[in-house]
Amino acid sequence: MTSEGLQISKEESGIIVSPTKTITLRIFRYNPKINNESKFDEFKIPYQRWTTVLDAILEVKKHLDHSIAVRYSCRQASCGSCGMKINGRPALACFTKISELNSDVITIEPMNNFPIIRDLAVGFERMFSTHKKIKPYIINEESEINPGTKEFLQTPEDVEKYIQFSSCIKCGLCNSACPTMATDSSFVGPQALAQAYRYVADNRDKGKDDRLKIIDDSHGIFRCHFAGSCSQVCPKGVDPAMGIQLLRGYLLGFRD
Repeated sequence: MTSEGLQISKEESGIIVSPTKTITLRIFRYNPKINNESKFDEFKIPYQRWTTVLDAILEVKKHLDHSIAVRYSCRQASCGSCGMKINGRPALACFTKISELNSDVITIEPMNNFPIIRDLAVGFERMFSTHKKIKPYIINEESEINPGTKEFLQTPEDVEKYIQFSSCIKCGLCNSACPTMATDSSFVGPQALAQAYRYVADNRDKGKDDRLKIIDDSHGIFRCHFAGSCSQVCPKGVDPAMGIQLLRGYLLGFRD
């Protein structure tokens, strides 16, 4: 309304109002504490062009079914908590807009290759264990802070060798997409292997030999069949498949 009490139309005001549409969410439901049967529950909810899959799930949880189990935190693709399968593809729910899926039905499931805790929430114990196994930190006696310690300088070329792999947020999407993870419960996985390369390629690190021994076993790096699925689903642009191939170069003696 103007000060004279005249009503202004949306066109005259210049306000752009996005029309509300409706989407059907098919959410996987499973609670092992009750029974071993799983099912899909369907919910119809409105959405705007900016609505993410996580927004939609939380709308259902808030207004229609409080019992849905889902893990999330930052809501800005930084923490890696909300990984799940969206229309069959591993993705971050907070980073996936419904309007970009081009589908009237969105099927949401827990990630493959992880034990299901309940509904969409899975257990990360295996991934965290293998990540810890490859010693994901700089190994260098000179890195201890003592009187007279100086900064370890790196050239842009030194940093370029590993910086991409530092973007890993441990969301688990790469492990979920990996076909070898589905057939070998002891496989170290693309997430850990890519992080092993991240530290091996860092010229500040002196733990290369230790890490290569860890991944050079029957369930290690050579179990990777180079399907490349891991790199296709990474939300941060990390290329685990390339890291694994470069890491093989160290094991085969092609790299120092």
